[in-house]
Amino acid sequence: MKFKQAIIWTLALALGAGLGCLNVGALNGFMDFVAAAYTRCFQFVAVPTVALAILTAMASLGEGKNMGRVFAKTLSLTVFTSFLAALVGLGLYLVVQPGSLSPDALASVSDAAKGTVAKMAETPDTLYGHILNAIPNNLVNPFLTGNVLPIVFIAAGLGLAIAVLGKTSENVRALHRALCGLQEVFFGMIKGLIWALPVGIVAFAAQLAAQMSAGVVVGSIGKYVLVVLGGNVIQVFVVLPLLCFLRGINGFKVMHQMTPALLMALFTKSSAATLPVTVATAERNMKAKPWVARFILPLCCTINMNGCAAFILVTSLFVIQNSPECGIALTLPTMLVWCLVAVICATGNAGVPMGCYFLTLSLMAGVGGNLMILGVILPIYTIIDMIETAENVWSDCCICAIVDKATPEA
Repeated sequence: MKFKQAIIWTLALALGAGLGCLNVGALNGFMDFVAAAYTRCFQFVAVPTVALAILTAMASLGEGKNMGRVFAKTLSLTVFTSFLAALVGLGLYLVVQPGSLSPDALASVSDAAKGTVAKMAETPDTLYGHILNAIPNNLVNPFLTGNVLPIVFIAAGLGLAIAVLGKTSENVRALHRALCGLQEVFFGMIKGLIWALPVGIVAFAAQLAAQMSAGVVVGSIGKYVLVVLGGNVIQVFVVLPLLCFLRGINGFKVMHQMTPALLMALFTKSSAATLPVTVATAERNMKAKPWVARFILPLCCTINMNGCAAFILVTSLFVIQNSPECGIALTLPTMLVWCLVAVICATGNAGVPMGCYFLTLSLMAGVGGNLMILGVILPIYTIIDMIETAENVWSDCCICAIVDKATPEA
């Protein structure tokens, strides 16, 4: 990242924060509009980028690229880092020991929060349902809803078919070339959006400052927040850089190179919307092999959810602790089982805002937990979601760097 670019982004952050702190209704409304418009632009290119990246990467199997080894390494690192994140959260939970909520804290839940929780709880998802939702039953619906994991299934299937049929069919090879050309067109659009990133930063920073000045911290769950955010900080600044170091990579240099993607993730709270920036930045700044980055990063975007795994675990334990009606004793073996459940549920979680929150609510509805505790958490979830998403994307970047270094040129 160039020094001039860093200065521009810093000034954009400061300007946005200052505008948000003014708390002027009309100005806040305009910044909300700019942020929503900018996010929509990335959402527009996100789904095609995911599909084309996976499809063209799988179609290249017939060109000598060792995709099987790359996939195996990516999957093993994804599971490993997600378990590490969950275990860090569990360790902090045991050390900090968040206390039980007071009746006053539950009574303070706003009507809006109660309504949001009730609406989300209307259709609780089960673990089996969560897995089935990842399996597409038609070609169109995943693209209309932006559900990333079914899109990966579809793109991988089509890509494998092209890889097999392209060996004998000139028409299929022509289709492959056309899809590669279309992918380059979308990457050209992404470069333009990255160029305009300071505009988005101003709007996102103004949004955040306005929300914080309106009051988003609930004192009665301070220890819970400490566990969640503390676990994120340890995973981001200790665990993942150490993992990179053990593979001969300077993790903090990678973090510096991937700053545009991490900023985008922080403000959009969506790893799927951030994906175009992540892929483009990995190729341009980190110098990752294009076919490796375009295969690994969309895959990680769907299955590598470090922050989500930790949030699901810690929040589930906190809700169960405050819900004696569940009848679940939080012994260490039980906590370890919930650690496994959290990692499984986080895998394939939709990379959209509040995805982890909805998953946790579904789990707690299934075990009979007091859902109003999630209503207490809701006012501060915006901050948690921002940091979680940045952690998820940062973990994707680390895995990409590790696998790229271990993968020879095709």
